[in-house]
Parts: sequence; C-alpha cells; structure tokens
Amino acid sequence: MNVGIVVIGRNEGERLLRCLRSVLPSAHVAVYADSGSSDGSVARARALGADVVELDASTPFTAARGRNAGFERLIQANAAVEFVQVVDGDCEVQAGWLEAASAFLAAHADVAVVCGRRRERFPEASVWNQLADVEWDTPVGETTSCGGDAMIRASAWLRVGGYDPTLIAGEDPEFCWRIRGQGGRIVRLDREMTLHDAALERVGQWWRRQARSGHAYAETVWRHRGAPDPQRRRRFASLVFWGGLWPATCLALAWPTSAASLLGLLAWAWPLRQAYRDVRPRWSARVAALWAAACVVGKIAELQGALTFAANHGLRRRATALIEYKGPGAS
Repeated sequence: MNVGIVVIGRNEGERLLRCLRSVLPSAHVAVYADSGSSDGSVARARALGADVVELDASTPFTAARGRNAGFERLIQANAAVEFVQVVDGDCEVQAGWLEAASAFLAAHADVAVVCGRRRERFPEASVWNQLADVEWDTPVGETTSCGGDAMIRASAWLRVGGYDPTLIAGEDPEFCWRIRGQGGRIVRLDREMTLHDAALERVGQWWRRQARSGHAYAETVWRHRGAPDPQRRRRFASLVFWGGLWPATCLALAWPTSAASLLGLLAWAWPLRQAYRDVRPRWSARVAALWAAACVVGKIAELQGALTFAANHGLRRRATALIEYKGPGAS
C-alpha cells in the first residue's frame, strides 16, 4: 500500500495532533501543510514526525493551496506514491480506512477518488454540530464529488493540475468536476472514514459557514459558466430563488396587496418538505425537521455569501477574504 497523507490546518491545536496520530503509523510519508498557525502547530507536527510545509503568508491562505503544497512535497519525498489521502486537520482517520480505500482504488482502475462516511465527533454538543453530522450522511455509491477527506489517485491529481488554489471554498466539488471531465469516477464507500470536530457552538458560526457555501456556489458557477456543473448550477438557482427572489417579491407586494402577498411565503413549505423527506428514512423526525428548517433558512445565508462574491468580483474587483467560522483548537 503506497499511500501518502496530506493534512492541512490552521490553529487546530489538539485536533491536529489527534489527526496526525491517526495516520502517521500507516503512511509511507505524511505531510502537514500549515496556513499561518500561531498555536505551535508547526513545531508539534514536526515533533510527531510529520514533514511540514509552511505556506507563505504573502499569498492568501486557502484549503486548496494547502493541499497542493502538501501534494508537491509528498511527490518530492516519494515519487512512487500511488494514492494520496487528503484530510482536514480537524478530523481523525478511522482504523482500517486507509487499507480499505487503497484496496478499492487498486481494484478499480477507473476510479480516481474514493471517500467514506465522515461523522461528527460531538453531534450532541450543539444543534449546529448535529446539522453537520446530517450533512455528512450522503448516499453510498458513485457520486459527483467528495469533501475535504478523500483518497485520490496521484495520477488523476497530476492530470487535472490539482486544486484551484484561488478558491476560498468549494474547492473539492470543483476539483472533482474536472476529474470527472477527464473520465475519472468518484465513489463513496459504505465505510467509516473520519471523525470531524466542527466545534460549532453558536448560530453565528453556522451562518458564516452557510455564507461560505453560497460564495462557493456563486464563484464556481461563474468560473465554469461556459460548461457549468449542472448540480451546482441547480443549487445556486435554488438559493437565489428561495433565499432572495421569492421572499423579496412577497414582501415587495405586501403594500399593494394589503399583505395578501405574504401568504406566498407559505410556499417555503415545498423545499421544507423536500429536505425533510431526503433525510427522514435515516434520522428521527426531530432531526429531519431541524435539518429541513436549516436548509430553508440557510439559503438566506447562502445568498449573502453569493452576493459577497458578486460585490467583490463585479464591483470591487478583488478576491474575498477567507471566510472562517471556527475558533482555534485547544493547545
């Protein structure tokens, strides 16, 4: 099993150490790419035996940039690496995953990316963590994209030129979109992959996370407007319609219709019903209802993120700063 590991992080504290300890015993070579941490992460990662890349602060930090830098160092250290497990520094890789994922890739030459089940470490800690746990519960089998944790065939990575380092969010679906364009398949296995520590304690954190998603939808749809990803284009259209256009129309017509137009807001029942039905077979009625409500309200936050992209790209002609929602991990 010639597997290399690329871990990325910024001020993850104990979360990073837990992550590195979960992969170092099994990896031929492990690289940690650090995005300007100030909590001693670099020194502690080196002490554990990881090869460390410190990203230059003169260029904006992004997760994509960290993964590319880690991959480059990985290939320099061992050009024979076949498979690369990327993992966020707030995740712990589960026992047996590296062996199972590499075996699957070795047996399926047309598969470029394989991922598994990511779970929240503390779903009971907050309603926002619970929502993240539901988000990770996606169908198994062939899919269109992975998240920040996945095992990638090194040759496929090289073929598409890696991640787009300028994207502040949504880099994983965009990367997978290009891989699929080259004929590579993405498969999600019915197997535990990682434990994730979202550390979402406040509604403001969840809102910023949703806004970041909206920014990602807007930016990737814009960049690939000539040949857009149909799934992301539909998601972008949904957040624009349900998060902005429809409620704005109902409110704008409230005065001339003597508030009758506000009844139109009941149409939100449609996306609520759809979101509820999507997860109800696997989750309790309470969690499914919570998820449905978050999906609808979250579209407003996503629209905010999309508008931020539009304002910065179209008016200010500048890139949006990294949208961070999580505090530093315990040191």
